[in-house]
Amino acid sequence: MLDACPVGVQFSTYPCPCGFFGDTRRECHCSPRQVQQYLSRISGPLLDRIDIHIEVPAIAYRNLADKVEGTSSAEMKDSVAKARLAQAKRFKGDGIATNSHMSAKHLKKYCHLDDESETLIKQAIDELGLSARAYSRIIKVARTISDMDGAEIILPQHISEAIQYRSLDRSRFA
Repeated sequence: MLDACPVGVQFSTYPCPCGFFGDTRRECHCSPRQVQQYLSRISGPLLDRIDIHIEVPAIAYRNLADKVEGTSSAEMKDSVAKARLAQAKRFKGDGIATNSHMSAKHLKKYCHLDDESETLIKQAIDELGLSARAYSRIIKVARTISDMDGAEIILPQHISEAIQYRSLDRSRFA
């Protein structure tokens, strides 16, 4: 997650020409074709190089002001520190420090998938038409999610979550 994103690779995009596609408070006036054409302006090879792309919808003030507590910054910092420590141990002597730096050789060595995980990622690749680069990005992000969970292995829920972080890939083929 945090270490899987290349530093400085951040961009925002509106999902359609009017900017309201998917907005729960405002109506989008674009046709499905306009939305698809708009999203296709972002090339597949560019999307392949971005580890995580998610939609962040506008939220109402009442939700922002809600007193319900989520994960605190301190808790998140501890989780990231534990994940970094796990990665440092894993890659000791390999010449890399984080999951984002794994090569194909490292993926084979450190990212074994069980049958259920293999099925999930195969479905995503087949249904979304993802590239080999997108496949490796999903695996690296899933490895990071599993590290954040404190899991030794990549579980199906880690693969599933990593696939969910490919929202622009899903939008392109919807």
